[in-house]
Amino acid sequence: MFDAQRIEAVVIGASAGGVEALSQLLPALPETFAAPVLVVVHVRQGQPSLLPGLFASRCALEIAEPFDKDEIAPGRIYFAPPGYHMLVEAEGGAAPSIALSVDPPVRFSRPSVDVLFESAAHAWRERLLGIVLSGANDDGARGARAIRAAGGVCWAQDPATATAPAMPQAAIAEGEVSEVLTLDQMALRLAQCTGKAPGARQ
Repeated sequence: MFDAQRIEAVVIGASAGGVEALSQLLPALPETFAAPVLVVVHVRQGQPSLLPGLFASRCALEIAEPFDKDEIAPGRIYFAPPGYHMLVEAEGGAAPSIALSVDPPVRFSRPSVDVLFESAAHAWRERLLGIVLSGANDDGARGARAIRAAGGVCWAQDPATATAPAMPQAAIAEGEVSEVLTLDQMALRLAQCTGKAPGARQ
């Protein structure tokens, strides 16, 4: 069952059609939203990312394209830089931080949704919400399994509403998606997540 009050972090994966979906979700987050939001969108390597600039004027939360070892701050949206896997590091009781990697592509993608989801599941476990949005491949399905195995919650965009339904369909087929929701439903649910500082405990 989804408990909005326990969510400490949100991870989102998207590919084809994902920018349009994010344009509906991210501006819906109020400035009081305390959980960090980490986003992977498949972008063509060798091109600068336009996403931080695109969303900065639309969102109440601060937008960042992180550097390696940046500490993850509450109430901030992080976009994975083009050409880098974005991971979450949380070892030895330290506050979670960003790790950027140029390891080989996973499922033909770098950044990879699976890589982000799996590392975030290890860091936040049952306090993590993962969201799989529109996309044309199966990246994110394995990550959704990792989130659920760690006790977290995973949503998938209703494939009927996705520009490219393959990505949410693959996550749903894994049987690890907690709920299949429209973007409107997701936006309403997300606004209920008050969140806490990364790594905080009850």
